[in-house]
Amino acid sequence: MTVLDIIEKKKTKQELTNEEICYFVNGFTSGEIADYQASALLMAILLNGMTDQETYNLTMAMLNSGDVVDMSALGGCVVDKHSTGGIGDSTTLALAPILACCGVYVAKMSGRGLGFTGGTIDKLESIPDFDTALSEQEFFDVVKRVGCAVIGQTANLAPADKKIYALRDVTGTVNSIPLICSSVMSKKLASGSDTILLDVKYGSGAFMPTPESALELAQKMVAIGTLAGKRIGALITDMQQPLSDHIGNSLEIIGIIDVLRGKKNRLYNEIKEVAVRLLALTGKYDLVTAEKAFQQAIDSGSALTKFAEMVQAQHGNAEYIYNPGKFRLGTIDAVTASCDGYVTEMIAADIGRAVTHLGGGRMTKADVIDFSVGVVMKVAIGDKVKKGDVLAQIYHNGKGLEEAKSLIKNAITIGNKQPAEHKIAYAYVDKNGVKMY
Repeated sequence: MTVLDIIEKKKTKQELTNEEICYFVNGFTSGEIADYQASALLMAILLNGMTDQETYNLTMAMLNSGDVVDMSALGGCVVDKHSTGGIGDSTTLALAPILACCGVYVAKMSGRGLGFTGGTIDKLESIPDFDTALSEQEFFDVVKRVGCAVIGQTANLAPADKKIYALRDVTGTVNSIPLICSSVMSKKLASGSDTILLDVKYGSGAFMPTPESALELAQKMVAIGTLAGKRIGALITDMQQPLSDHIGNSLEIIGIIDVLRGKKNRLYNEIKEVAVRLLALTGKYDLVTAEKAFQQAIDSGSALTKFAEMVQAQHGNAEYIYNPGKFRLGTIDAVTASCDGYVTEMIAADIGRAVTHLGGGRMTKADVIDFSVGVVMKVAIGDKVKKGDVLAQIYHNGKGLEEAKSLIKNAITIGNKQPAEHKIAYAYVDKNGVKMY
């Protein structure tokens, strides 16, 4: 067996055996299989797909490439949430402290930016001195003491995924259902949480273009998690416009602070939906009591305080949470409306690409992120605008400004007719089936 044989087999749309998949995963993880060979196989998978059995085998091979975390020592309910990514998707940063206030543990391992979407770890590292590389013991200590902690994926947790994840980012192989499914579920199963809520995005700012494709991905991941004995569900949610008004690493922290202070916007509504579903999934709450617990955590100020506690426990400067004006941001420029009308459509992906051009994302694995750049949206789909109104503010340091302005201007469509309201959630999936919204 050679990697070339495996590439040729998948190139001709044949099903790979478990042995062949394990050979590839173990060989790539150990360095015996080169990046260019792995890239060829990833592209073949993207183009030709995988069967359910292949996807399951790939997930388990990636899971078994490293350690599996045991959370039982925490002595309570441990929850996890994973988003398939999107523009302005910073929900984890608010969910962790909110859920901790509701009496469950959040021991979260997150990733860096992938494609044009930002990563939770990059956002947290925009907080001065915040440490996303805690030792395992310190990670457990923070979770036990504070109730929540967020760190980067450890070297020994699904190391195969870590290598494949980085390669997908720069080889155009991000939006493949089998690759997304195996990436997400290998990490979720290895991270040790007993209750998992998946937030599967669709739209121009997500990996899945349609709600139907997002539902397909969600069903596959829920099936794998259920087979593994987890309490697992998935929300299918809209990403046809940026989820947060704030896009970019420091800016998204500022947007989260707004939500934890009670600002009601699209991001707030998404966080509420995910939090309520996840709390109900634990069995400790029903949907009604879960919503009350969520609201209490926000209204009392407990969630904001808990966020600051987590930042301080992970060696970050908690003053930034109470005074977000301390964040260093770039120079402000603006994109304005060229006519009167209604915002009828957004290409969220292009708004994300604009932030990448500014230096706020990665085009190669080696790129260094500029935390101070990004975009603040001043309009949403359905808003009425007049010629000259500011559609978006751009925070920049000179790099890529004209490209970013052009991308944002062309990403926002202004028409004569007000569009229908966009719903946050499309469907919910668990072991009992699909519930449409």
